[in-house]
Amino acid sequence: MPKISVIIVTYNAMKWAERCFVSLRNSSEAIQTIVVDNGSADGSQEFIQKNFPEIDFIQSPKNLGFGKANNIGIEKAYKKGTDFFYLMNQDAWLYQDSIKNLISGYENHPKKEEIGILSPMHLDGSEKLLDIFLDKYIAHNFETTRLISDLYFQKLKPFYELNFINAAHWLLPKKTIETVGGFNPYFFHYGEDIEYANRIHFHQKKILLIPDSKVVHDGKQILGKVDSSRYPDLGIETKIMNPNLPNAIILEKKSLRQSIMKSLLTGNRSLYKAHQEKYNKILKEEKKLTDLQNKVKEVGLTFLNV
Repeated sequence: MPKISVIIVTYNAMKWAERCFVSLRNSSEAIQTIVVDNGSADGSQEFIQKNFPEIDFIQSPKNLGFGKANNIGIEKAYKKGTDFFYLMNQDAWLYQDSIKNLISGYENHPKKEEIGILSPMHLDGSEKLLDIFLDKYIAHNFETTRLISDLYFQKLKPFYELNFINAAHWLLPKKTIETVGGFNPYFFHYGEDIEYANRIHFHQKKILLIPDSKVVHDGKQILGKVDSSRYPDLGIETKIMNPNLPNAIILEKKSLRQSIMKSLLTGNRSLYKAHQEKYNKILKEEKKLTDLQNKVKEVGLTFLNV
């Protein structure tokens, strides 16, 4: 029987705590749960420890962000000899056989060595619709998967390969951790799962959606939920550190120089200032970004202390 660790990063999770952790307790698969709390202030730490004593609870003195906190959980699970790492959001819950069906998807796959991430079907909080982001990911892959047609004609295949699925529910086989490593600590919140997926592809592994498994992600059903004013450079940063784009930094600087010149010539001062700030930020962090881009190409337990 495989050893499965569920890893959840919490931050003021009281709204979902009971439903989330009761669903884990009722899982048909034997699981170990590791919670890394990012400095909650809503009483959820005490609630979880009191009502779910089976959970291995780790209290961070400060908010480490999603990636770094997950890495702590991954490290602990790896040292315990875990075979599968199930990363799950705090605003989410399982059905009884969710993990069982994911493991079956892995076991029945003809080329296990190619699997990087397995994901269930994400439902929204109403449990009556697919999560809007899963709709988006399926649509983006319509030419290769034809999943929408299969859904309509009710002839679903055991798995579908997608370019990306967000990390609200990820099952990572141990070999993925040993090949790709943990999350890139450069990203505090948002972008870390995109960056990780880029590395999955670089290391010749696949992201699979398993229709037989369903779960819930009670997240905002708004495609533009990321505040661009708080994370203005997210797209640039994930592109720069994409190991599949070896000249990304050079090309991005070239593109920004062209944009700076264009906005200068057209007299658009606000756009000129924005492009100049982005360019200066890349110049300032260029060595760090280059080092990280080289690091994410490595095979091994990258970014993990194990």
